[in-house]
Amino acid sequence: MRTPVRRRSPLAATALTAVAALALTACSSAQDTAASADGKGGAEVVLRVPDPGNSGFLAKGKKDGSLDAALAAAHAKVVWTGSAGPFAPAAQALNADQLDVAQGSITSAVAALAQKPGFKLFAQTEPDQAGEGILVKNGSPIKEIKDLVGKKVAVSQGGTSEYLLLKALEKNGVPADRVQRVYLRADQTSGVFNSGQVDAWATWGTFSIPAIANAGAHFLADGKAVGSDNYAVWAVRSAFAEKHPEVVGAFYGYLHENGAKEKADPAAYLNVFTDAGPTAVTPAEQAVAVDFGKQRAVDSPITDADAARFAVVAKFYADQGVTKTLVDVKPYLLDVNSLPGGGK
Repeated sequence: MRTPVRRRSPLAATALTAVAALALTACSSAQDTAASADGKGGAEVVLRVPDPGNSGFLAKGKKDGSLDAALAAAHAKVVWTGSAGPFAPAAQALNADQLDVAQGSITSAVAALAQKPGFKLFAQTEPDQAGEGILVKNGSPIKEIKDLVGKKVAVSQGGTSEYLLLKALEKNGVPADRVQRVYLRADQTSGVFNSGQVDAWATWGTFSIPAIANAGAHFLADGKAVGSDNYAVWAVRSAFAEKHPEVVGAFYGYLHENGAKEKADPAAYLNVFTDAGPTAVTPAEQAVAVDFGKQRAVDSPITDADAARFAVVAKFYADQGVTKTLVDVKPYLLDVNSLPGGGK
């Protein structure tokens, strides 16, 4: 974040000349150090990654140092910054040079690319057919998608949840304007849903797991029933990818290898740091999380077939008016197979 420039009087400016000269010298020195951090001058490249929280293979990589060990081969190290969450703010952080990589959905990526494309996509995970979908409370009179007519459905604007709702409505022949979309941030929706202020909630695994385990909810339609093309994707800041392709390749290799380990034994990657407190996965949630985790795909390179499905999502968003124009995703795809250390 840049500090606003404040105007000074000529006298104050003169008095600060020497200080400014020293600051410029220090800045130049810092820039020289940063410039050498490209794997060629011996200094480590810093890869800024959203903090992974308490579960998942990245959380384990943070705890045991295995991600840093993997990046060391590319003369890089990780710096955990912020927290993993919705892709829209992460895309803004990538564009503002406050973050280097982030994971989100292809739906959110399309929406972000429609605004300011400062990133490229380098890995994909096939749609989560089990963990995402449209939730209703147990005992709800809503039994099928057509029953949503005249009802309120909580969605996050322009991302996974809005896509899931619109996709389900289209598949079942329900006009989108017959269902009221209530736009809420995903992390602020559970209370609204639990209190009955909305009739349904379109969401993904992070939020569906506790809702199913603790709040008496179930999927009216999951990702498979919806026919979702909602891939998870990894994005990298464009300038970072150009300067440090070997680091992106090493990071991808870690994602692919350790994602496969987590899929084989999801329970081993829950509650990495603590089994108590607000970030802990409860015993009831663990059973749901393990079930969904075993069905989840592993991070892989983006193939031509994947790119074609991305294009379908982009066209769907344009047709539904989520984006004002049709977004061409292809120019923002990075072939990880071509990167040093990538394509495992």
